[in-house]
Amino acid sequence: MTAQTDHLVVAAASLAEGVAWCEATLGVAPAPGGAHPLMGTHNRLLALGGDTFARCYLEIIAIDHGAQPGRARGLKRWFDLDDPALQAGLEKDGPRLVHWVARVPDLHAAVHALAVEPAHIDRGAILAASRQTPAGRLQWQITVRDDGQRLFYGALPTLIQWGGAQHPADGLPPSGVDLLALAATHPRPEALRPALAALGLQSAIPVEAGAPCLRARLRTPRGEVTLESQGL
Repeated sequence: MTAQTDHLVVAAASLAEGVAWCEATLGVAPAPGGAHPLMGTHNRLLALGGDTFARCYLEIIAIDHGAQPGRARGLKRWFDLDDPALQAGLEKDGPRLVHWVARVPDLHAAVHALAVEPAHIDRGAILAASRQTPAGRLQWQITVRDDGQRLFYGALPTLIQWGGAQHPADGLPPSGVDLLALAATHPRPEALRPALAALGLQSAIPVEAGAPCLRARLRTPRGEVTLESQGL
């Protein structure tokens, strides 16, 4: 299995707060994104450069409180956005890096790789999603658990397979922000490392023992910035 870092996920209590955070923290305004009718969420996007992370971007995402999710009643939104603790943290401390997404060439094979020994992880159902962009329709398949959980406090990526040749990063303007490194600490590194290795991601995100935290180091117009999940 050969997975690659696709994008970082920054959650916000509202999309307006997420945009303001991006401008204040990274020194740039995010590009337009779109709406996700299935999940009742919407986003803004920022291209990420860097020699190690090709076709990578940052997603600022929030619940669209004016939209009703298309998912069946009782099923949660992706990225733990319905989790009360995460919502309270975003309300109290503002937008935060909470997760990352890895793209794979064969999503079914990747889900199977996680389900078998030694990981034994249920990454979730494979859902089909799409949204319209000025450059055309983006289509993808993505893993989303019924409970919406990210797993390992967001350090184990959600998996995505893009349809066709289109990818969001291809249509984004250069931002001047580079992703330099991604790393994590977790109280159970012995469980997280085999899961990442099953996806071929063991070198993409070093894991050390410690309190749960996902970290992304960025070079920005404001200098070097480190984003941290801090256990959310």
